Amino acid sequence: MAMPIVSAAAGVMNPLISKLTMLMGDEYKKLKGVRKEVAFLRDELSAMNAALEKLEFVEKLEPDTKNWRDHVREMAYDMENCIDDFMQNIGGADASASFMKRTARRLKTLRARHRIAGQIQELKALAVEAKERQIRYKIDGCNTSCGTVDIDPRISAIYKDAAGLVGTDGPKKEVVSLLVDTDNKLKVVSIVGFGGLGKTTLANQVYDDLKEQFDCKAFIPVSQKPDMTRLLNSLRLNLGINESSGICEVQDIIRQLREHLANKRYFVIVDDLWDQGAWEIIRCAFPENGNGSRVIVTTRVEAVAISACSCHCKHIYRMKPLSTEDSRSLFMKRVFGSENMCPSNYEKVSTEILKKCGGLPLAIITIASLLACRRERSRNDWENIRNSLGAQFATNPTLKDMRSILNLSYMNLPLHLRTCFLYIGMYPEDYEIRRDDLVRKWIAEGFISNLHGPNLEDVGISYFNELVNRSLIQRVMTYKGVYCKVHDMMLDLILSKCAEDNFNSVAYTSEDMTRLCNCTYKIRRLSLISSVDRRKRETVSWTVSGSISQVRSFVWFGDCKFIPRLSQLKYIRVLCFEQDLYADSDPNSCLDLTAVSQLFHLRYLRVSEYVYAELPAEIKGLVHLDTLDVTNGSIPSDMVHLPRLSYLIMSRFDGLPERIGLMESLRTLDGFELVDSSLEAIKGLGKLTNLRNLTLVMGAECSTCNLEKAKCDALASSICKLRNLKYLGITGMIDDNYDVLGSISDPPALIEEMCVDMWAFLRVPKWIGDLHCLHTLQLRVREMKNDGITILGELPSLVDLSLSFDKCFKEEAVIFGKGLFQVLERLGFYSREGITTHVGFEAGAVPKLRKLDLKVDWPQWGGATPVGMEHLLELQQIRLIVSRIKKESFEQVKLVVQSAFGNALQLLPRRPSLDIECYSW
Repeated sequence: MAMPIVSAAAGVMNPLISKLTMLMGDEYKKLKGVRKEVAFLRDELSAMNAALEKLEFVEKLEPDTKNWRDHVREMAYDMENCIDDFMQNIGGADASASFMKRTARRLKTLRARHRIAGQIQELKALAVEAKERQIRYKIDGCNTSCGTVDIDPRISAIYKDAAGLVGTDGPKKEVVSLLVDTDNKLKVVSIVGFGGLGKTTLANQVYDDLKEQFDCKAFIPVSQKPDMTRLLNSLRLNLGINESSGICEVQDIIRQLREHLANKRYFVIVDDLWDQGAWEIIRCAFPENGNGSRVIVTTRVEAVAISACSCHCKHIYRMKPLSTEDSRSLFMKRVFGSENMCPSNYEKVSTEILKKCGGLPLAIITIASLLACRRERSRNDWENIRNSLGAQFATNPTLKDMRSILNLSYMNLPLHLRTCFLYIGMYPEDYEIRRDDLVRKWIAEGFISNLHGPNLEDVGISYFNELVNRSLIQRVMTYKGVYCKVHDMMLDLILSKCAEDNFNSVAYTSEDMTRLCNCTYKIRRLSLISSVDRRKRETVSWTVSGSISQVRSFVWFGDCKFIPRLSQLKYIRVLCFEQDLYADSDPNSCLDLTAVSQLFHLRYLRVSEYVYAELPAEIKGLVHLDTLDVTNGSIPSDMVHLPRLSYLIMSRFDGLPERIGLMESLRTLDGFELVDSSLEAIKGLGKLTNLRNLTLVMGAECSTCNLEKAKCDALASSICKLRNLKYLGITGMIDDNYDVLGSISDPPALIEEMCVDMWAFLRVPKWIGDLHCLHTLQLRVREMKNDGITILGELPSLVDLSLSFDKCFKEEAVIFGKGLFQVLERLGFYSREGITTHVGFEAGAVPKLRKLDLKVDWPQWGGATPVGMEHLLELQQIRLIVSRIKKESFEQVKLVVQSAFGNALQLLPRRPSLDIECYSW
């Protein structure tokens, strides 16, 4: 049955109604004595659900109405838990069990079936009571709708405008003037202003303009409750100090940072600093070395700004709101796509809206995105939004008024997006959230409705895109995939809504955890941001009380050593342990997850790659498990029998399971080593016809492996059978001596991304030219010929290409000819022979190229630039990676590179930036 739309307060009602409907089906026809009561209960709850959805659109409820809403929400949670217990005991949810097994189980659970009759009567009484209260309060219902959503093509321009083109030229010049002078002493400049004014945006613009003038640079976000160890480790990583040497104490990290920066000219942005005490610790990492180093601190707190500048008030830049002209430009481009496209009858109301936004970029983008996402823009809608904005905000912005603007966008969200948006409150401040992980958690919680499409993952991505289009979250593209971030003021709003609706609870310290364990209300979702108070060196003391035993989502960020007794979290759907590389924990510790086999309702399990997880030997009882993401852990022997598993990421040191072909529900398979996989297992891959994403490992990535011809043939055959495949990745060095993959005759035509830059093809495979959906390609070939360039250049959708080759055919140059690569925006190139002497561009080739990445080996590079660079008219950035250099020669190499490329770049109309990265032998 299709799952109805979910919303923040009413969200739990829909799975409950769906399960009551299941109890009416053939699977439970033996329940003759209670079917009538179940039908009554379902109908009553459906009516209440409609009323709850209506209340979602009321910003301020009367106390009695709010009390009724909260009571019904908690009642629905408890009802669903009761029915879940019954369905688990009777075994009806185990779709994989045979008829005989199910029959035997029913005979053994007669008591459970009798018990449900009494429980249904009790639930019916609760529903009747709630219904009577609903009638007294005269609460009625409403409906909502949704369609599939893509990313608004204007959104990238808006983020670009918000980040650098609208109103930042003047402020940027002022801040740069404070930094660029002849004073060689360490200088700290503060940028201070109200939240939403664009402090981070401005600092980032200055950073991009000046960073190449410094030996070391880093941009680090802080937070209201910073973990100093993690923050300083992030600074260490950004400055290029990769060797941790087991250092985890703050004073040791500071010592290492000071030693690294002692003789260097460095530039660091410390973004969104709240506390003077935190600054005093961070400041210790910056030595005064007389090299003209610079630090920028952004903050909302005047006292912090003054403290950071050591009371040099001339070093403080105070943010100002956008001018009327810049505000209008930002607003109109978001709503209409151009500042000159506003209909005349909207001019007055838009001017009034902008006046109330007070020149704050965050407020302008939020309101503009709200209007842009309305499919029918009536003047009445605009006037209602204008009237909802506070009148005093333009002259005296306050946190309360800013929150009211953000709340307006929340209140205008469709119901199906409410819970999805609030779920972001499970993540820490400044956290980059991976889109696919977020979507799978939404699915596990039941937030995604198949009324909006048969494929829940596609629907979830559509939900994600709509939140981006409304500027409630910002999409971040990285080499690892699609992520998102949320502004800290938006996160404050989310957390306040979560507290109001008892949606999720967050603990930062031992005291927080103790308070939650002792609270009187039931915790439905729990996020533990920090498991260790590093100042007190205390770990969280876990006691699973009644208030926590009904948690549905449990996400742990930090040291995952001391976890609760998982067997007591019987209603858990989402279980996630996130730990970064620099977490203050024992690297040899093991996370004991053997009890997860008892978590019948578990749908999503993820453990960070930096934690070794011991899983149970058997997990086939997890019949609802959809996502298993454990890259560093033991592999259950019966994993292939999980009936609903669709997303699997496992160890990269083990071969494929022998019976992998049984896992026909898989849509994503990432991990497992091919070299150690059996021939039968590789053949079994071809049976996974629902696969959309496939990533395999070819032995150790640091060495070149060979795969037996029979296995190569089996792999090629299996790949050809995966007709729904959209992503293919092969990591680890391997030489295809048999050219098996290179001679594929019938590749999956829907492939959109291929990352096979470690598989050494003899030449560019002809079949790649048939992949008309391919937009991203990483490819390695032994010998490059210009006919291979033609094959790639004629791909109609290719926008991102990384190409490496060992040598050119007969030492001819690789020429990007006229008419080729018409939509390519990014090109990465690498040749062992010295890339710049073997690449050329004709006029009219790659007309949309914006970013060019070149990698050269210093001993082979002749110092020349690619031929025909003057034809790359849209080029905006060149990144040159120079490897195999002695460390002491880094600065000399940079001077040589800048000299070689300087004149060529000056001839290009967009004056591309040049980023140089040097690596030692």
